[in-house]
This record gives sequence, structure tokens and C-alpha cells, in this order.
Amino acid sequence: MSIRIALAGNPNSGKTTLFNALTGSNQYVGNWPGVTVEKKEGRLKSDRQVKIGDTPGIYSLSPYTLEEVVARNYLLQERPEVILNIIDGTNIERNLYLTTQLMELGIPVILAVNMMDAVEKNGDTIDMKKLGDAFGTVAVPISALKGTGIQKAAQLAMETAKKHKVYHCRHHFSEPVEAAIEQVEGAIGTAVPEEQKRFFAIKLLENDEKIREEYAGLPDVSEEIETLEKAFDDDVESIIANERYQVVSDVIDGCLTRRNKEKLTVSDRIDRVVTNRIAALPIFAGIMILVYVLSVTTVGGILTDWVNDGVFGTDGWNLFGNPNLHVGSLPPLVDAGLDAINCAPWLHSLIVNGIIAGVGAVLGFVPQILVLFACLAFLESCGYMARVAFIMDRIFRKFGLSGKSFIPILIGTGCGVPGIMSSRTIENDRDRKMTIMTTTFIPCSAKLPIIALIAGAFFGNAWWVAPSAYFIGGAAIVCSGILLKKFRAFAGEPAPFVMELPSYHMPTAGTILRSMWERGFSFIKKAGTVILLATILIWALSSFGVVNGTWQMLDSVDMENSILAMIGHRIAIIFRPLGWGNWKFAVAAITGLMAKENVVGTFGILFGHMDSVAEDGTEVWAAVRTAVVPLAAYSYMVFNLLCAPCFAAMGAIRREMNNPKWFLAAIGYQCLLAYGAALCIYQIGMLTQGVFGVGTVVAFAIVALFIYLLVRPYKDVDDMGVSHLSIDAN
Repeated sequence: MSIRIALAGNPNSGKTTLFNALTGSNQYVGNWPGVTVEKKEGRLKSDRQVKIGDTPGIYSLSPYTLEEVVARNYLLQERPEVILNIIDGTNIERNLYLTTQLMELGIPVILAVNMMDAVEKNGDTIDMKKLGDAFGTVAVPISALKGTGIQKAAQLAMETAKKHKVYHCRHHFSEPVEAAIEQVEGAIGTAVPEEQKRFFAIKLLENDEKIREEYAGLPDVSEEIETLEKAFDDDVESIIANERYQVVSDVIDGCLTRRNKEKLTVSDRIDRVVTNRIAALPIFAGIMILVYVLSVTTVGGILTDWVNDGVFGTDGWNLFGNPNLHVGSLPPLVDAGLDAINCAPWLHSLIVNGIIAGVGAVLGFVPQILVLFACLAFLESCGYMARVAFIMDRIFRKFGLSGKSFIPILIGTGCGVPGIMSSRTIENDRDRKMTIMTTTFIPCSAKLPIIALIAGAFFGNAWWVAPSAYFIGGAAIVCSGILLKKFRAFAGEPAPFVMELPSYHMPTAGTILRSMWERGFSFIKKAGTVILLATILIWALSSFGVVNGTWQMLDSVDMENSILAMIGHRIAIIFRPLGWGNWKFAVAAITGLMAKENVVGTFGILFGHMDSVAEDGTEVWAAVRTAVVPLAAYSYMVFNLLCAPCFAAMGAIRREMNNPKWFLAAIGYQCLLAYGAALCIYQIGMLTQGVFGVGTVVAFAIVALFIYLLVRPYKDVDDMGVSHLSIDAN
């Protein structure tokens, strides 16, 4: 017989970490709310008959947020056999507020007090027996991160579930409140099962509208509410909340002993510096510059050069530096093997000049991506990125954005798709739509190869190129927030942002490596699927064409006669004002709509073999440099960073917008912003070389219009009608 165990707890309490440890899953873990936006299910590793459900992090069972609605619906409608309530031991008072509500559902609850290693480090003690007895259940200490105590917690949950006992709430409120609850329970009658009456009675007293909508036949309790509010001289929701806090206070007094009540913790002392109103932003900027320097130009760059030269180049490498243990690189080995079996010329070209050149160009940047993911995983796991969300909220609110928008943007540094999906936790519809439209401006892992390519081939791996891409994305988000707020569809105050700052802790090497591999593997997997198909298509279109009236397979000299060149020349006209009217650049940008990694893969095919694709800018990139100037290359990078994302991300935008008009508006805005930014960078930048033309005038006009819209007061914009742009949401 199958057993269902639900994991429930506050955000950052360690639910998803525990879920991964118990099931062997690899759900994304983050030190901020909104990482789990829907229920996830897995099976217990030690017993496949046991299903584990990971619910979103919530502070209560009142349906104020999407996470609370998802969690409550699962617990009420699917009725798992037992709830494993994960409690953050370092912040036990706040966590027990939810516990008082879970105990009222009539479902057995096991208390798993997490982060006990941090509790002990602080010198505090929690009496597990007294804590469990206070709620009529069992409490067990665990550390989900280190894996201690989790099997015992799972075993207790299974044993409890197998007993099939109905749980009756043990904690009680003050006499007037209990009297009102008892009256409502009597009025409910048989509308709900006996063990759930207390939960529904309290929700009716709290005027929970969703309960009334979803459960017909529940009584009117307005008289009981009026009686309570007169007795306490307060609204009924505050009355119930105060009663819960009193229960929690009584429980804490009996089971928690603190060593240092007034002393600042290490986290508090660090926060005095990193969240300082003046120093916070420069510190964040410095850290992100360091991250990109490590991942693109130093550690990651060295490893990428080795992969490109040793694996996908012609040099090969010497094991342990011993020339007698030389290992050949992939292209020459494959080339020799195909020659040995007299492979057909077209198939030989497809494998060497198509698949290896295209896919290899992308895979060559995997080391940089892994280093980037390792750095981000460390910052996320240690708790710093949660502070960044707090820091950015102060900045975002000044420009019309909510701090809640930063969480999807932060998640989007790995991949835009989950970043876009996480925007659903933003309650304000205007802010949510704006976040969806701007999340992909921040460079994701698929854009990193483009950044590294431009930095290496055109700027000699200058340290500033990669960080500038990150800050251009941030500037695009901020400017978009200001600009879009001038339109009626987005007008209004941004939603308030409240989040918990978790304590700092040193992440384990396993946590960092696991996160790095999970994100990196998705990148590699894409190289073997979408990018592989795209490179085959690009090779086919670039390898066949008409020469002297004859359809034939072409060599690299005749590529200008290919089908792809014919298409590319027509597309390239559009991008000529941006400085890269070369058809190969235009084609690469278009293939980037399928997957951004395709940009590099397309260059690998169109500009030569992989023995030339090295980050130091030699050989094939020497040919690339003759096609465009460095300023045009930078314009190209900016365009690819800001324009419409890959098909997968566009699909996510379509689903989350849930409206074709909004979807088209989002994609159109992204493309226009990318084109305008790239045009201004190139045309105005060319003034330094004494070049002035129509494009320069257009660029200055765009800049002037953009500044005008940014600084014009909201009421004046409304008067001129600009703010009346709106899109029917139906």
C-alpha cells in the first residue's frame, strides 16, 4: 500500500534539501522564497512505496499567496497520510506559527527540527521531548544539509502513517476564542469530517473567502465574529493570530534555552557591512566582477583554452605533462578514422565540419560555464544572494519595480525558463508581467559563450567585457521598469517585498558541486539535442547551393553560393546599421532564437573548423575580426543579450502571460530594445573614429527619446496619451 508524506514548512527551512536527500531528486534549492512554486513529488529511496510531496514554502495556511494556495489545496484535497513539518531550529518561534495550523488539519504531524548543527553552534538547546509533547506528537533533530537524522524522521513518518490514526489538535486558545470555535464546530455539523472541524471553524472565523467558495454548506458565523471582535476590541484575524503567538510563546518557554540572548550573531555582524545602505551596492558589483573574471578570463578561460586546443583543436595534450603520453584531439582522430573507411565526402563534411565544428564550439565553453555555476552556487548557498534581493529591492522600488522581481532575475542567471516560471509568485499582475518581459535581459548560461567569444576574439580577454554584459542587462531591467511604468498597463505602485534573510553558513563542497553539475548538465544535454539538430541544419544549408547553374555540394570557398548565404544576405540588410551587416553574423543571430548556444555553434561551422575555435582569438577568429570591427562585435553581443530569448524561454513567456497579445508585446519590446541599444552603441561609438551619418542622427534621436520618456513625470505622460497603451488581458 502506498504511503504519502507531505513536507511542509517555512521558506528557507530546508524542505527541498530534505526532499532531495530522501528521494534522490535534484530539485533546485535556493536561499530565497519562491524556489518551489508548485508541489513536487518523488519516492523515498529506501522504500519506493512511499511518496514524498514537497510543497512550497509558506508562513501560514491562509491563502494570501500562490504558494499558500498550492500548499493548502494539496493538504486539504489530497490528504496525505502524514505531514513532516520541517522547522528551522535557528528561528523556531516563527516556524511554530505554521505548526499550530498544521496541527488543526486532522492529519498526523511529525516535527523535524532542521539546522540543529547551527543551533548547537550558537550554544542554544531545544528539548525535543518537551517540544513534541506540547503538540502531542514527536520531534526529531535533523540536518538536511549534512544528512543527519533524516532517515529517523522519515521512519517515524512512515510508522505514524501506517497506524492510520486520526489526529486531534492538542493546543488550545483562550476561553472566549475556544467557546466561539466550539459554537462554529457545532454549526458545521456533518459538512466536514470530525477531525477537520477545528480547522474549518477557525477559517470561517477568519473570514476565509476561498474556504467559503470551495466548500458549500458551511454556516454563517457573523454573530460569533462580532462577539469576538467586541470582546477583544480587535479584528478577528488579529485575534486568532495573537492566540497562535501565545501558544508558540508558551511552547518556546518550555523547550528552548538560549545561551546569548543579546549578543549579535556572526550573520548580524556580516550584514552590518554587506547590507549597508552605502557599501552594499559597490560590494555586490565587486563580487559580480570577481565572479565573471574568474569564470571568463582567468580560471574558466584557461580551462576553455585547454578544451578548445586539446580536445577540439589539433594540438591534443600530454597526460601529466609527459610528451610520451600524448593524447590526440578529437577532429584529427575522427578525420583520420573517416578517411580510413573511405567515408562519403558529404558525410565526412557533416561529421567534421558540421557536428564537431558546431557542437564542439559550444562544448568548448563548458569549463567557463561550470566555473560560473560553482561561483553562483557558493553565493546562493552561503546566504549572500538573499541579501542581494534585499539590497536590490531598495533600488528597484525607486524605479517602479518590486524587489520580488529580483528573484526570477537571479534564477534566470542559470536559465531563463525557470526564472520566468518563478515570476508566478508575484501577486501583483502588473509587476508579474513586467518581470516576465525583463527577466531574460540578464545573461543566462547560454549567453555566456557569446560573451566569452566576443571578449576573447575582439578584446584580448579584457576583464571588463563579461561584467559589462551583466551590468548592461541590469541597466536594461531598471530602465525598462521606469519606461514601462509610464504606460497604463504597468502603472501603479510596486508590490511590497518581504523576505527572510537566512543565516550565513559555509556550504559543503558536495552542495556546490551538485548544483554546478545539475545546471551544467542541462547545458551539455542541450548541446546533444537542440544544438546538434541546429548545426546539422546550418551545415546542410551552408554546404549546398547552385554554382554556374549546377546544384552541388560546396566547399568553403564557394559558401557564398549556398542557400544559407542567399538567405543571410537578405537578412543582413536589417542589421547593417548595427555594424554587422555580414550575412554570417546575421544568420548566427537568427539561429540564436532556437537556442542562444547556436550563435557560437553557427560561427564554428561558417568560419572554419574547430581547430581554429580558440578563445585567444587566433586563426578562425582572425577571419571573424576581418568581418566586423570590435565596436560592431560589442554591438552584436548586446543585441544577443537583450533580444528575444530562445524558443524554450519564449514558450515559458507564452504560458505565463496566458495571452497572445501580451506574448507578442513582450517579444516585440525585447527585440526593439535590443535593436535600439545595439544601434546606439555602434553608431555613437563610431563618432570616436570620425564617422558621422544618418545612423548617427537616428541613434541620438533614440537616446533623446529614451531619456525623455525616462525623466518625464508620470502625470505629464498620461496627459500626452502615452500612458494609455494597454493590452486587453482577456
